[in-house]
Order: sequence, then C-alpha cells, then structure tokens
Amino acid sequence: MYFFHHKLEACSQHILCFCLQMGWGDLGAFEEPSKETPDLDLMAAQGMLFPNFYTANPLCSPSRAALLTGRLPVRNGFYTTNAHARNAYTPQEIVGGISQDEILLPQLLKKKDYVSKIIGKWHLGHRTQYLPLKHGFDEWFGSPNCHFGPYNNSVCPNIPVYNNSEMKGRYYEEFEINVKTGESNLTQIYLKEGLDFISQQAVAQRPFFLYWAPDATHAPVYASKRFLGKSQRGRYTLCDLSCIYGDAMMELDDSISQILAHLVSLGIHNNTLVFFTSDNGAAVMSGQLQSGSNGPFLCGKETTFEGGMREPAIAWWPGRIPAGTVSYQLGSVMDLFSTSLSVAGIHPPDDRVIDGLDLSPVLFNNSLLDRPIFYYRGNQMMAVRIGQYKAHYWTWSNSWEEFNKGINFCPGKEVPGVTTHTQEEHTMQPLIFHLEQDPGERYPISVESKEYRNVLRWVTAVVEQHQTDLIPGMTQLNMCDLAVMNWSPPGCEQLGKCLKPPESNPWKCDWPH
Repeated sequence: MYFFHHKLEACSQHILCFCLQMGWGDLGAFEEPSKETPDLDLMAAQGMLFPNFYTANPLCSPSRAALLTGRLPVRNGFYTTNAHARNAYTPQEIVGGISQDEILLPQLLKKKDYVSKIIGKWHLGHRTQYLPLKHGFDEWFGSPNCHFGPYNNSVCPNIPVYNNSEMKGRYYEEFEINVKTGESNLTQIYLKEGLDFISQQAVAQRPFFLYWAPDATHAPVYASKRFLGKSQRGRYTLCDLSCIYGDAMMELDDSISQILAHLVSLGIHNNTLVFFTSDNGAAVMSGQLQSGSNGPFLCGKETTFEGGMREPAIAWWPGRIPAGTVSYQLGSVMDLFSTSLSVAGIHPPDDRVIDGLDLSPVLFNNSLLDRPIFYYRGNQMMAVRIGQYKAHYWTWSNSWEEFNKGINFCPGKEVPGVTTHTQEEHTMQPLIFHLEQDPGERYPISVESKEYRNVLRWVTAVVEQHQTDLIPGMTQLNMCDLAVMNWSPPGCEQLGKCLKPPESNPWKCDWPH
C-alpha cells in the first residue's frame, strides 16, 4: 500500500503498502470466491482498480529495488550474471545490496522536506551500508530479510528486527512466530508502528512517505491469534502453519481498514493517496494451503507468465480519484516512483533512464498511456506486452531436476510448449498471445495468421529499441559469503545478541531458477 498525503499544492506525503507474493486472484474485487477482503474491496469501490498492473520482476528483492528506484532490475543492478535467466534476491549470505549509485524515492523526497519511514521487510541488502537509513529513509521498524527460520544461531543466525539503525531482537526469539500454529503478532506490531507514524506527522504537519511492507503472506505464513482459523481458506480439521494463508489475508485486510479509518479520523483522507499492490505473484509452488491465488493466470512467483508478475492494485484518494473507477492502463510498480515525484512537484533524475511512468493522468482523468511492459528474469528479457498482446521470446518454468523433486511453478496449469522445463528461445518466432481472449496463455496465435504478422512487426520495433537503449547496471547479486550473514548487527552488543561469524570464504551464488 502506498499513501500520499497532499499537504500543500507543491508538498505531499506518501505511504506504500507493498504486500508479499499476494496473487491477483486473492481479492474479492477480482472475484476471489470466499470474499474475505471486504476492506480492500471497499477501498477499490471508493477508488481505482487496476486489472493490468505488473511488478518489475517475479521475485521479491528485484521488484522492491525497481519500486524505489523507478528502474528495471537489470538497470539498477538487482540481477545476476552467474547463469542465464536466473532469479536472484538477497538472502542472508548475499554480499551485495542496493548500489550507492542508485537514487531512491525517499532521497528525492527530501527536496521537499519529507519524513520517510519503512515498516516491515527491506530486502535490498542487510549489511550496514545497504540498510534503509543509508538510502534516504529517516525511520525504520522491521527486518532486512524475510522471516525464514528458526535457525540455531550457530550455522545460521535468526533474522534481526531493527528499530531505526539498531536491532531490537530476532525473529523466533524476541519477535515470536510459532512454527506449530502460525501465530505471530508481527502484523499488529507493524500496524501500530504505521498508525503512530501517521499520527506524529499529521500533528506536526510534516509531509511524509510511509512504505508499509508486512510479510505475513510469505511462507512461513503467520497471523495473530484473533485471526487464526477465521478464514474459509484456512479452516481445516488438521490445520497447522501451512493452512493459514487466508487468515493472514484477513488480518492484512483489517489492517488496511484501520489505516484508512485513521486517515479519516485525522481529517487528512482527502489529502492522501493510498496505493496497494504486491511484489510478485502468489507462490503456487508452495501448495494451495500456504499460497494465494493468481486467478485465471498461468503459473506464479519466479516465472514471467502472467501469474508471476500481474498483481492486484488499488489507488485511493478521496476527492481526487473518482470512486468506483476501473483503469485498464498497463501499470508497473516502477510507476509509483515517477507518480510520487510528480504529485510532490519534484523532477526525476535526468542523468539516468527512469522506466516508471507518471500515472497522474490515469489517476485523475482516467487517461490511457501507451507503454510496453517488459518481463525480465535475471539478465534476460523473457517477454513483452503491448496493448492486449504478449510476446514470449524465451519460456521457462523451472528445471526438470526441480520439477522431478516435486517443485512445480505451474501446478495444474502445465501448457505444452509454453511452460517448458528447459530454457527455450523463441526470438526468431515469438509465442504471441491475446491476453484479453486468452488470459491463461494457453493458445498461441497462429504464426500463419495476418494478426500474428501485424503484431510481430509492432512488437519487434519496441523490443529492438529497448535492447538498443539498454545499458545494464553493475550486478549486485553474484557473490555470497557465510561471513556476511546477520551474526552481529548494529545494536547486538546492548542486547547480548552478537554471534561469532565464520571465516570469510566468498563464492558465486547458486541461483537454481
């Protein structure tokens, strides 16, 4: 979710809620059968719904880097060259992080004296030089990594939770997640942090940007006691941690309700833009009990099929965005960077390519802007969408080795010749689909048809121009080292939580898919 509080004509405040691996089909507004997101559905009814909104990568870290820089991961360095077309992110052992050469949204907002806070998952590097307060944020409550664990702190440390520049504990220790029941109060903690921050800035009449990034819907999924077992999607006789995705969704939905109500109670709702979306598609490889729904779309997280990159998205700004509108604009998380700057009256950097568009004409006038959507997997452009057409230049779900071990990125939706288990190149004859007629990418348009030839000429010109202009950034996700894990984060001394790291022994990270 992204909030933008417009204090003066040239001075604004922002908040973003960027949920984890939530599928397009998880919202009642997109016809999820259980209809258990009434508050997000109401938000859509009061604002603008985007059925054609995309992340910039089918994995968490690169999509977050793209959101905050307005640039494709292949430009901002959040990709790998260790192998062709591999997804890479920032696990504990990663050496790199967001480059000092990149300019993040909160850094630019300082030009108009914004106070910026991130709550929840950062995931752009956990070493000190990569943390949020080094890249424009003034405050932070959350973690540098996802809540994987628990670990034994000898072979692998538990993930730290920070308050600003110092850790205040670790997941599964001071910040509990019950692995047997899935109970955790983390979403409630993140909600309180968000409400308090909004109140403080409203009272002080300061422009603000709040990036609210809870991770409850990422496996291992969790929810607080009040929501456990409440969802029809989580109610099973033998329910354990793997059964509570719907409960986590209900809690996030309720949190959105509280945040929007808080804006109303403070009298700033008419000056606040709220944007809700997700970092990648539902992780369907985790199984139906611990992942979301990608609706009619093919496959999910890790893939460049629609299920991996098309996201639920809602914009809300009472009095500015007409209620009950649906925009068929092709949108991207990178657009939030450019739109934020535009509404704040700040020019984007002119010394680099910015991939995000300013969606102000879309939000306020329901205009449609002509633009392509590029689907990248690591260093490879896999596909492009223009209008209702999508052309696949490469296809790959995951390897036969992984698939034969039971890791299936497209469960129940295998399409011969499309969801391939080897990397297949189609550069000379792309697979082209009409997504309005065939959202599941099951029936490629015949290469012998006039429609195919016309679309191919259109798409080819766009792709050739993109590839001509592309200058990849220096990769940040190639090297790993156990010595750089979260052994001794800042603040560990006061808590007695410092751990001894192993000797440094860097290696090239292995990215299997």
